[in-house]
Amino acid sequence: MRIAFAIAVMLAGPALAETVVATRTIRPQEIIGASDVKLENVDVPGAHVKLENVIGLEAQYALYPGRAVMRGALAEPAVVERNQFVVLVYQTGGLRIVTDGRALDRGAVGDRIRVMNVNSRTSLFGTISEDGTILVSN
Repeated sequence: MRIAFAIAVMLAGPALAETVVATRTIRPQEIIGASDVKLENVDVPGAHVKLENVIGLEAQYALYPGRAVMRGALAEPAVVERNQFVVLVYQTGGLRIVTDGRALDRGAVGDRIRVMNVNSRTSLFGTISEDGTILVSN
């Protein structure tokens, strides 16, 4: 009985892990939807293994059908686009300055990007907040 079990285990081969693969061509900066990806029984090191970790993220570069979705291929969706008009907020102590600006980069919530004050044409850095305003720091 033990011999038959050992032979069955050896003939079964290695167990494959599930990997997230694209179901269609996904262009850069496109948001991943539920119909854009599926699980396949292949083991690809460095690839996503859960659909819920992929859906709602943004492709950093083109993803092709049938290919594994690698961990570095996705990021949080951008909320500020390059050249978009934004609100700049500088706050220190009791002082709060609010002015108009233009984004010189694109980014997601929490990203530090370059912005330009449209009044003074000064270029500075700020962090994107959840509502899309840029919090300028020293």
